[in-house]
Amino acid sequence: MADNSTYSTEQLRAWDKRHVWHPFTQMQDWEQEEQIVITRGEGSWLIDSEGKRYLDGVASMWTNVHGHCRKELNEALKAQVDRLEHSTMLGLASEQSIILAHKLSEITPAGVDRFFYSDNGSTAMEVAVKMAYQYQSHTGHPERSRFITFRNAYHGDTLGAVSVGGIDIYHSTFKPLMFEVIQAPSPYCYRCELGCDSPDTCNMKCIDALEKIMQEHAATSAGLVIEPLLQGAGGMIVQPKGFLKKVRELCDRYDLLMITDEVATGFGRTGAMFACNHENVTPDIMAISKGIAAGYLPLAVTATTERVYRAFLGEYAQLKTFFHGHTFTGNPLACAVALKSLELFETDQLLENLQPKISWLEKRLAEIALLPHVGNIRQCGLAAGIELVADKQTKEPFPWEQKIGIQICKDARKHGIFSRPLGNTVVIFPPLAITHDELKLLMNGLERSIRTITED
Repeated sequence: MADNSTYSTEQLRAWDKRHVWHPFTQMQDWEQEEQIVITRGEGSWLIDSEGKRYLDGVASMWTNVHGHCRKELNEALKAQVDRLEHSTMLGLASEQSIILAHKLSEITPAGVDRFFYSDNGSTAMEVAVKMAYQYQSHTGHPERSRFITFRNAYHGDTLGAVSVGGIDIYHSTFKPLMFEVIQAPSPYCYRCELGCDSPDTCNMKCIDALEKIMQEHAATSAGLVIEPLLQGAGGMIVQPKGFLKKVRELCDRYDLLMITDEVATGFGRTGAMFACNHENVTPDIMAISKGIAAGYLPLAVTATTERVYRAFLGEYAQLKTFFHGHTFTGNPLACAVALKSLELFETDQLLENLQPKISWLEKRLAEIALLPHVGNIRQCGLAAGIELVADKQTKEPFPWEQKIGIQICKDARKHGIFSRPLGNTVVIFPPLAITHDELKLLMNGLERSIRTITED
């Protein structure tokens, strides 16, 4: 047995299949396969119960920033656990959450400096949706109860987050439980639903379509919900340059709260601290999670402006309180790690050191784009998607039942890479601290697996 484990790999696999229900996993397939059981991590690598190493190509579900088991983060966590593991924020203030809120106010878009804590991206979005509606109600507009969203969007898996999402395969099953939204076209030049033939045309047509929706529905809408720059779970869909800024201008014109979901894009993933920074956009409400605690512990924040915050102030009997909360809100362990992570952004000059890796990845993806079954390449910072197609000319997709993306990611394990696809799109989303050599290994391994599976 490797790693001094109490239990054998065979025992762990047997118990997993007998007791554990995995997310976004067809368990019938899972039970028939031999599973990798992860027991350790070092830098950009995951190590299984048999001692095999896998480069973490998806940053452990898009969360890892500085690598696994980073010494400074481990020490921050250990130091905090010896002082306090958790205390409620209902009726008490919490030291680490206070300091973190102050530090966040120094890096979030100007004016976004009120922070409501929760524990994951879905709950951060639930908070955002409820906060936006209650704001409208408190300011004399209870009729403004709907939300303008985008097709192909993903904002989480709790029911409010599902309602503002737009991916049928994830969301249609729950339609009877969802509240109604108004969906705008997703700006996506590749197979654009508006018949666009260039990013500039796509930008213009999608903005025109969005403004028509606002003209008709703004009076009954609380806000607009958007993933800035990048629709992640929708397939790594990159918006045309300037689109986000235009959306901000329309929200101002029609007096809509702009809610940005920075759960996947925040904390350096796009090459800036937040995706909004690229176009100098300040949202009214912003959801952040995933990278905030560097992949260590569940933590999320819904950030907002003073204008929104003050709408909830009043006498106790007025019932303007924001009646929402979570048991582990502002958990000191998670906040302590998040604080140390922000410190590492500075000491490691992480954002500056990302830029050469982003540029190299762009060139490497251009080479992979020439492969016979690569239909489209999409990149935003250190996040990318390689979409596989059965026919490069017609863009005809591979049949769903062939599970091409899954096959490629399974084959990549032979090259020491762990990856997870989005349908027929292979995802590149490694820890931000990945070295240049590791990034080369990741891309070379994925290319070999793409060739092996698609050319066969």
